[in-house]
Amino acid sequence: MEHVGITILNAHRTMAIATTRPDGWSQTTIVGYANAGFDVYFLIFRSSQKFQNIQRDNRVSIAIGHETSELGQLRALYAGACAEEVTDPKKRELAWSLLSQRHPNLKEFELPDASETAMMHAACKYLSVLDYTQGLGHTENLTLPAAPPQVIGQAKVDAWGAAAGAKGAS
Repeated sequence: MEHVGITILNAHRTMAIATTRPDGWSQTTIVGYANAGFDVYFLIFRSSQKFQNIQRDNRVSIAIGHETSELGQLRALYAGACAEEVTDPKKRELAWSLLSQRHPNLKEFELPDASETAMMHAACKYLSVLDYTQGLGHTENLTLPAAPPQVIGQAKVDAWGAAAGAKGAS
């Protein structure tokens, strides 16, 4: 059975990614992505502040989710990841293939020139998965080693979620 975190990654095409600026402040932008499991791929311009930030400190934070009409349907994924440029030509082609499949508007384009763009790979390491379909406040925290994900601690329900659920049950 597929982990809910992968289900969330597979269901979306854009993510917020936060990098650290030279002055220490975070910089968050929206980028299109594709994934293979918990491996996330995205393309950025070499001239971008985002690329410069990642070159200096490759730790990034990712957020993926969407607005729901009911709080009990909320599902979101937050990840701490290490990002690096994909330089191997075959891996770069594979990543482009994943991106163009996820983003139909890219199908008519060739893989952008590596002198102008960087194909990036973010390996998710620390995950928080919100899945309110399991109950308000349901959060699962995982640390992903090289092997399949291991749950660290127990899934938890925040007190406000339990209280909101109890109010809704009255």
